[in-house]
Amino acid sequence: MAKPTGFMEYKRELPPDRPPVERIKDWDEFHEHFTEEKNMTQGARCMDCGIPFCHMGLLINGMASGCPINNLIPEWNDLVYRGLWKEAINRLHRTNNFPEFTGRVCPAPCEGSCTVGINDPPVTIKNNECSIIDKAFEEGWVVPEPPLTRTGKKVAVVGSGPSGLAAAAQLNKVGHWVTVFERADRIGGLLMYGIPNMKLDKNIVQRRVDLLAAEGVKFKTNTEVGKDYSAEKLLKEFDAVVLCGGATKPRDLPVEGRNLKGINFAMSYLHANTKSLLDSNLRNDNFISAKGKDVIVIGGGDTGNDCVGTSIRHGCKSVVQFEILPPKPDARRSNNPWPQWPDIKKTDYGQEEAIAVFGNDPREYCISTKKFVGDENGNLKEVHTINVEWKKDANGRFSPVEVPGTEKVWPAQLVLICMGFLGPEDSLLSQLNVDRDQRSNVKSDYGRFTTNVKGIFAAGDMRRGQSLVVWAINEGRAAARECDRYLMGYTDLP
Repeated sequence: MAKPTGFMEYKRELPPDRPPVERIKDWDEFHEHFTEEKNMTQGARCMDCGIPFCHMGLLINGMASGCPINNLIPEWNDLVYRGLWKEAINRLHRTNNFPEFTGRVCPAPCEGSCTVGINDPPVTIKNNECSIIDKAFEEGWVVPEPPLTRTGKKVAVVGSGPSGLAAAAQLNKVGHWVTVFERADRIGGLLMYGIPNMKLDKNIVQRRVDLLAAEGVKFKTNTEVGKDYSAEKLLKEFDAVVLCGGATKPRDLPVEGRNLKGINFAMSYLHANTKSLLDSNLRNDNFISAKGKDVIVIGGGDTGNDCVGTSIRHGCKSVVQFEILPPKPDARRSNNPWPQWPDIKKTDYGQEEAIAVFGNDPREYCISTKKFVGDENGNLKEVHTINVEWKKDANGRFSPVEVPGTEKVWPAQLVLICMGFLGPEDSLLSQLNVDRDQRSNVKSDYGRFTTNVKGIFAAGDMRRGQSLVVWAINEGRAAARECDRYLMGYTDLP
């Protein structure tokens, strides 16, 4: 594929990000873009490796290895190298409904399994993917393609995140009438309100939603199924239902002082910020502002990093990010070999911005929050912590042990809790009498996606728990296939 000697002739190169001190002044995407010639050169690095692990999409030691949606990566890398951009987007759309999303927010497990990456930096797969779809939109190649015929079957998709949109797109493609229910005022789920605008511009999300609407998908916003639209009515009016409501129940931190004003869940913070940004460019004050405040973000991962970047754009006085785990290594450990996802330390955009603004990495490792302390008016003013060491217990499992003498008091007027999610919310699932697994997710086998209730399917985080956007797309597509099989007795969906 591509140029046989390209991986030896060209070095990995990515377009530069906008300088941190510049990009924190706005909410625009922070990535720059390559010229076509640069993209073609990077496509040339895709080697004829024989077995392209980049698109295998397996879980190894619980982490994605290769592309979960099995993108035909070597094929479209070759097409980019040869300048056949229209053929490249056609190949990319065969496996991915929304490359403009994954090309921006996916952590790229494909690159972790790239064969070139055994000895050299891997191929720039994620950037190549984003370049293909961006050029396709620029050239007008991505247009509405409504189905030629309709089956007469009606399907409800509950939730408009990546799994819901993928399921809706696929089911509509084969001619079913699809209605997507979303309780928020805009379509997109976490794509719209969970990921900040500087990481994924909301015009890009809306552009795809508009395309789906033009193809015949119906969207109902401000409609929470089980509250505004009864579960009974849902089952009566639709031939099948695909549940894609996500895992939106946040993990709390039940320590002393938790009820003080100024302590918020990360998603409440990010959601309100993006809504206010879209509604009024943050002029309506309907958001939680970090301006002039000492901010503490409790939890790592993408969400914690997004909170750091958002707080800096608000003009916070300081920002610190607590992680109870120790830092990851700078290079793969011996028990984390290729083609597994490289579980190594990375500095993301928000942390880069904190370093640029405040002169130090905001992350504090092996630290545990003991209590919150407020003032006489019930407002948060301090966070009390202690350091921990990770030691094996009697069963050989690592657990945190407090280190005496490491107590510390941190000034804080805003705390953002981003410690992950515990599963889907209860109300709708209880009304539908859908069974849950031990982790409280919808009980439904991967590959079948059926629940204990006939005609109800589940996909994405609601079924598998908190995961990646690309896994959500994988599950939405696959659940649509099984739903189509249920409705028609056969299916032509991949």
